[in-house]
Amino acid sequence: MGSAVESKTLRIGVDVGGTNTDGVVLDPSRALEPDKGIIAWHKAPTTTNPSLGINDAITTMFKTAGISPDQVASVTIGTTHFVNAVVERDAARLSKVAVLRLCGPFSKHAPPCIDWPDDMRELILGYYALLKGGLEVDGFLISDIDENEIKEQCSIIREKGIKSVVVVGIFSPIDTVERQEERAAAIVRSEIPGCDVVCSKEVANLGFMERENAAILNASILAFARKTIRSFQQPIKQLGLHCPVFITQNDGTILSGDMAAKLPIRTFSSGPTNSMRGAAFLVQSDLDEAIMVVDIGGTTTDVGLLLANGFPRQQAAYSDLAGVRMNFSCPDVKSIGLGGGSIVRDGEALTIGPDSVGYKITKEALVFGGNVLTATDCAVLSDSTIEIGNRELVKGALKDEGISKFKAVIKHKIEKIIDTMKTSPEDLPVLLVGGGAVIAPDELKGASKVLKPKWSGVANAIGAAIARVSAVVDTVRSTESKSTQQILDEICKDAIERAVASANKSRFTVRAAGDFDYSRTDFSTLHFEDTSNETGLEMDEYEKSAETARKKTKPEPKEDIDIDSYKPTVKNRVWYVNETDLSWITIGCYILGTGGGGSPYAAMIRLRQMLRRGDVVRVVSPDDLLDDAAVATGGHAGSPTVGIEKFGGDEMTDAQEELYKICNQRPTHVISVEIGGGNGLQSMIIGASTNMNLPAVDGDWMGRAYPTKWQTTPVVFNERPLIWSPVAMADGNGNVVIVPTATSDLQVERILRAALSQMGSGVGVADPPVTGAECRRWAVEHTISQSWRIGRAVAKARKSNRVDNVAETILAECGGPEAGKVLWKGKIVGVERTLRMGHIYGECIIEGADVIDDDTVAKVDPALIKDTSSRQPQFQGMIKIPFKNENIAAIKITRKITDGKVEETEDEVLGLVPDLITVIDAQNGEAIGTPEYRYGLLVIVLGITASERWTSERGIEIGGPKGFGMDHLTYKPLGKFVKPRSVIDEFDVSE
Repeated sequence: MGSAVESKTLRIGVDVGGTNTDGVVLDPSRALEPDKGIIAWHKAPTTTNPSLGINDAITTMFKTAGISPDQVASVTIGTTHFVNAVVERDAARLSKVAVLRLCGPFSKHAPPCIDWPDDMRELILGYYALLKGGLEVDGFLISDIDENEIKEQCSIIREKGIKSVVVVGIFSPIDTVERQEERAAAIVRSEIPGCDVVCSKEVANLGFMERENAAILNASILAFARKTIRSFQQPIKQLGLHCPVFITQNDGTILSGDMAAKLPIRTFSSGPTNSMRGAAFLVQSDLDEAIMVVDIGGTTTDVGLLLANGFPRQQAAYSDLAGVRMNFSCPDVKSIGLGGGSIVRDGEALTIGPDSVGYKITKEALVFGGNVLTATDCAVLSDSTIEIGNRELVKGALKDEGISKFKAVIKHKIEKIIDTMKTSPEDLPVLLVGGGAVIAPDELKGASKVLKPKWSGVANAIGAAIARVSAVVDTVRSTESKSTQQILDEICKDAIERAVASANKSRFTVRAAGDFDYSRTDFSTLHFEDTSNETGLEMDEYEKSAETARKKTKPEPKEDIDIDSYKPTVKNRVWYVNETDLSWITIGCYILGTGGGGSPYAAMIRLRQMLRRGDVVRVVSPDDLLDDAAVATGGHAGSPTVGIEKFGGDEMTDAQEELYKICNQRPTHVISVEIGGGNGLQSMIIGASTNMNLPAVDGDWMGRAYPTKWQTTPVVFNERPLIWSPVAMADGNGNVVIVPTATSDLQVERILRAALSQMGSGVGVADPPVTGAECRRWAVEHTISQSWRIGRAVAKARKSNRVDNVAETILAECGGPEAGKVLWKGKIVGVERTLRMGHIYGECIIEGADVIDDDTVAKVDPALIKDTSSRQPQFQGMIKIPFKNENIAAIKITRKITDGKVEETEDEVLGLVPDLITVIDAQNGEAIGTPEYRYGLLVIVLGITASERWTSERGIEIGGPKGFGMDHLTYKPLGKFVKPRSVIDEFDVSE
């Protein structure tokens, strides 16, 4: 279809989906006209070789609208090919991958793909090896790579016939000197000619497991990606188009063909991103509130929240695809295996998908003369107004009961995914787009209205046509001779130039985005040049029929527990921790960590594996300790940033073993040094039955996380001159420091800190036992229980879609309104970090903003919603949160520019240590640690009153502002401390 053309700067957008290939020709200068500047559009089934479909789409549109090639400024192609391969677990398109970790003795308790769904791991992970290599956070070597060791592993990989290899090194994103990943990759390429090698640092940033996961998925689809992108570009040349060809990536901007062939993972979720951006373009005049966009293709349904500003809501700090956790930023989109080509099986229980006939729908669907019952067939059967194929061919395929079941299943699947994406239970508008939208009902539970605008069937192609250019600069620069702002100005300039062309240290990441300059003529470098020697599979060989589609799908998840009725196992006042308990405790530990303590994720993975292999983990109440019990302490020390990158080895147990070589008293129990972050789980790991086999005490020495050992409650009580000696510290790499005695606990801290920075800023520490009587007096009680309750509250808020009030739910578990309050809600607009002596110093700037939907606001106070354009957010202005590993304060600030310089004045202090200042993600209720602060995250800042152990004069001196060098601030408690309720007391079943 088309209309007359006047512009000579037309943009072509093509979306090659798993089922349909859509195309549009768009004139941006006419975007405000009734037809939105859409000159022509086309939809047809995707061909086995995408080049044929692209050629047909463009040729048809040219003829329809009378367009000549010299009027076209660009061709931008979006695709779901790569993400579909992962979602469908398609062995024909996913290659086996070998992983070479450059990690030295670290990360052995969390091997590659440990947290993947079982079937995904079996399908993709072909081999892995843990090798010498890796860097510390300061850039020094854990160990150098061993060329012979790598060659030996290459021999094994070659024998296995694996042609895709991932090289991942600890702290590789900051490795600009040793270049370990690059050197190892060169060895692999020379030993295994023709193989694909992916360096993890090219795929994602800090966050070892998540970066490794992304690199593995990227490597698995490389061979398929090359053939696909080559097939995309062939028709452009054949049609005589002399313009750049771009591929859309998942942030709504574009990639060159070369870059897309190397990093196809960046196209993941680009399909739904294109649809959402296209949908925003189509309803731009009506977009005055958040809208849920449901993009139903032929194979998958993708759902995302389109904000009132026309851009998709971004995911939290971590993203998830097909059960695989990753850490690169992309729109918050959930996908399910449901589309117009989904295969329907009518048995005792009617099932739809997740497998699909895909692009072969016009051959295999019943309405087109095939023999496979698809969702489109059933939609035609159930709705006489749908004109697709030959209705007569599908008659009798389902009885009335089957049609009713089909409608119910479709409705349930779509409503469930919409419900999952909502942050509150309130209804909101739903916008249906995509060629498969015909299978969706006109009414949906949870939708205030269901919209389907004109051209919604090709919204993805429209989004591709309007995509923008961008570039990222991710670098490490010295801040000794220049200010942070001066360096940022330089990097911003560099980022813009790249986009157009497309020892205190601080790290900078800057993205520049804008419209492409189509007047340029140096477009030849933007075409994909395939330099591979592959002569094997062509695109036709990826063809599959419904009968040969893989039947192996992700195992059905275990039935959700009833959170309200769930009871932990507590017998004779011993709590036996299981996986459900662990998941909740983990969430709570990070929230109590006040930004520090390190992410508990790696420790959770390790402890979960121990539980699955049969380990017994016991927790007991401090109230039950005998006076002469010997309570050991264990925990990690160092920078939280180290915890997300350098996964533990045996440093914790090494430290315990070394301590008891010089300490005669053997422990009867173990307690964590701090409940906050990863350390909150260490007492359970150390005390597990296959380690020291000791019960963990339900408490800790902080009630939160603090950056130093000196800031602990035994030091606050000061009942004896020396608590923390003898002490042992191990780095897991063969280095051990033992302090048999010292003059004070502060001196112990200074000695350990001096060594810590030379031991990678991440170590395991073992402290001498204290008596049971001392533990009862000194410990912050029932903090494992408190973590469990906080985690349960977050899980319940998610399940009931009440994330909008998750902050209040968390506070309720910490004593209610008298014990804490919401300090701020808004968006992170600035972060600075510097590493000094094993601590991460910095500050986070948060601008007041709405973090919930307008519909929710209306329910709270209808007066606020009368004029959304003039309504001010609940919190206005800015706050800053200074941190030293952990958050220190929340201070309202005022900024103004004088003579080109930013001047800042501090206003009201909203919260201050020793009270807990914790930042949670407004979208999912989980804590955000200081290493994970990044621009754009919507957050809620909570203040929780500190334990009474900290509110004495000495406690405030040690754990208050003076302990962080902020003597100009005076501590005023947020509220009244309420002692956490013991899980053991509540659920004990004594025999």
